[in-house]
Amino acid sequence: MSFLKTLVVLLVGVRIMVNVVEVASIDYGDALSKSILFFEGQRSGKLPSSQRMTWRKDSALQDGFDIGVDLVGGYYDAGDNVKFNFPMAFSTTMLAWSVIEFGKSMGADLPHALDAIRWGTDYLLKATSVPGFVFVQVGDPYGDHMCWERPEDMDTPRTPFAVSKQFPGSEVSAEIAAALAASSMAFRSSDRGYAARLLNRARTVFDFADKNRGSYNDTLGHWVCPFYCDFSGYQDELVWGAAWLFKATKEPYYWNYVTTSIHTLNSIVEHRDIDGVIYTDGYSFAEFGWDTKTAGINVLMSKFLVSNASASSTPFITDADNFICSVLPESPTKSVSYSPGGLLFKRGGSNLQHATALSFLLVAYSRYLNQAKRVVHCGNNIVASPSRLIQVARSQVDYILGNNPTKMSYMVGYGAKFPQRIHHRGSSLPSIDNWKAHIDCHGGTTYFLSNSPNPNVLVGAIVGGPDFSDSYSDSRSDFVHSEPTTYINAPFVGVLAYFKSHPSN
Repeated sequence: MSFLKTLVVLLVGVRIMVNVVEVASIDYGDALSKSILFFEGQRSGKLPSSQRMTWRKDSALQDGFDIGVDLVGGYYDAGDNVKFNFPMAFSTTMLAWSVIEFGKSMGADLPHALDAIRWGTDYLLKATSVPGFVFVQVGDPYGDHMCWERPEDMDTPRTPFAVSKQFPGSEVSAEIAAALAASSMAFRSSDRGYAARLLNRARTVFDFADKNRGSYNDTLGHWVCPFYCDFSGYQDELVWGAAWLFKATKEPYYWNYVTTSIHTLNSIVEHRDIDGVIYTDGYSFAEFGWDTKTAGINVLMSKFLVSNASASSTPFITDADNFICSVLPESPTKSVSYSPGGLLFKRGGSNLQHATALSFLLVAYSRYLNQAKRVVHCGNNIVASPSRLIQVARSQVDYILGNNPTKMSYMVGYGAKFPQRIHHRGSSLPSIDNWKAHIDCHGGTTYFLSNSPNPNVLVGAIVGGPDFSDSYSDSRSDFVHSEPTTYINAPFVGVLAYFKSHPSN
C-alpha cells in the first residue's frame, strides 16, 4: 500500500516549494540486516566459517609480517584494497554507538552487529599492540589505486604505516581510542572480559594521542593525503576520544578534559570541511563524519545534560541545538542543501555519508530531547519537536531506500532497482569460485570498463548516491557517486534499527 508523504520543504527567500512524491512501503528490518551484512564483504584477513558473503575469500594474510607485527584483519574502507585506519576506526565507533543506542531494537541482527564491531576492534587491538606506536594504514594507496584486482589476488605493496612519539598522529590515535571505548560498552553485557580489554587499551591509546600531539598529515604526508587527510585538525578527535572514555568510565578526568577542551574547537581560526574547503560560518558545530567530530561530540555529551535545566546554556546543548537548526529544511540558519527530491547535501564527495551520519545524530538527539521534554528553537518562530527531527531523518532513510525521483534504492541488494555497476574491485571481478586463476594488476581492466553488471552482489552496500539533480549514472568510473564506504553504512545501522522498531513514527 502507498501513501503520500512530504519529503522536504525548501525555503527560497519567502517562497516555499513543497515536493510531494509517492512513498512505497519500506522494510526497515530487511534494510538493517543487509546494512550489517555489507561489512562482511569488506573484511580483510582470514574469513571465519560463519562468513555469509561467500563470494569473498581470504586476503592479505601476511599484513605486517615483513616488520614482525601481525596486522591481519580489519576492513577495506571502500572499493579499494587499502586499510585506512582513520575511517575504519570511525566506522567502528559508529557501529558501536548504534548498538549502544539502538541494540535492543536489532533483534536477531544484534549478534551480527557485534561481529561487525569485533572484526574492527580485533584489528585495532593489533594496530595498537606495540608500545609507542600506532599503526594507521596498511597498503600503498598509489600502487593499489593503479590496479583493478580482487583483494584475494593483491600483489601491490602492503606497506604498514605507523605514528609514534617522534612522528605523531593524534587524530587517528584518538579516533581509535574512541572506537575501543565505545566498543567496550557494546560488549559489556555479552563479553565482559573483552570489554575490559578494549577499555584498557582505549585509555592507553588516548594517553598516547594526547601526550604526543601532532597530525599524521605532517608525519605521513602524501601517503595519507589526499586519501584521508585530516582537514579539521586533531583537536576534535582528542575531545571525541575523551567523550567516549567518559561515557564508558564516568571518570571526572575525562569529563574535565571534554568540558575544558570543547571551547578550543570553536576558537580555531580556520574550519575546513571534508574536502578542505573553509567553512563560511566559521564554526564546526554543523559538521560530523570521519574527519570532523564536533556535532557528534555535542550530541553525545548532551545526553548527560539535556534533562538539567541549568545546563541548557552549556556549549554542548547550545551547539547541539545549533546543529539541528543547520539541518532542518525550514530553519533560517540551515547550512545544508536539499535536492529537488529531498536528499540532504553537503560539500564533499560520497554525499550519502552526510545523509546517514547526520540522520543518526537527528534520531539520537530526538530521543534525548524527548526524555527531557524539550524542543529546539531555530529563529523566525521555528520550533522543532523531537518528532520533527525523526521526520527529517526518515525522509533521508526513505530516499536512500527508493522513495526518490529515480525510484532506485541506493543500497545494493535492497528493493527491485538498485546500483548494478558499483565502483568496487571485489564486486566487479569474478569470484574465485568462478575464476580460480590469478587476475593481476591490469588483468581486471576489462571488467572495470565493461557495461555489464557486477557479477558479485555486495549486499547492503550504500553507494555515494545521486547528484544534486537526483540523477544517478550507475557507472563504475563515477566513483564519487558509485563507490560504497564503511562510513556511509556504519551510522545507517543505528538509524535503521530505530525505524525497524518505530516504523510509523
